[in-house]
Amino acid sequence: MRGRPVTCCFSGYRPSKLPWGEREDDPRCLALKARLRRAIEDAWQQGYRHFICGMARGVDLYCCELLLELRQRLPMTVEAAIPCLEQAESWRADQRARYQALVAACDLETVVQERYTAGCMQRRNRYMVDHSSLLIAVFDGQNGGTQATIRYAMGRGLDLVLIPPEE
Repeated sequence: MRGRPVTCCFSGYRPSKLPWGEREDDPRCLALKARLRRAIEDAWQQGYRHFICGMARGVDLYCCELLLELRQRLPMTVEAAIPCLEQAESWRADQRARYQALVAACDLETVVQERYTAGCMQRRNRYMVDHSSLLIAVFDGQNGGTQATIRYAMGRGLDLVLIPPEE
């Protein structure tokens, strides 16, 4: 798409929809992170230099961590797309600390709206898609926000890379 050829965004499941839940040391989670790293490196090889993360628990934070690690050796910018200022307020203290450290490490922070509303996550997803030409999504057919984001991205003509949670 003209005007956004270098920007990639992400979508994927929260821990409750992943087979390993919160256990990121599970071999299946480690394998998913390796596949995400390859997809990000492939995108970089294709010329993508700006990456937008939605900052939700689960896949979004996995991607943000991978991007910040890769940014140490590959020139890129990482944007935190935050649906509302209270996004992490109800999270456990360790999850909030992880989130805050990641947001602080990003090059750019975009807050889609100040207060939580029923539609703010979808608005964040539309913002990411509207500012990207590639969507990398962890998806295995489950209904929900990731499915809706993929549908929206398809309608906007984005290139898609779909990665199943488990191989």
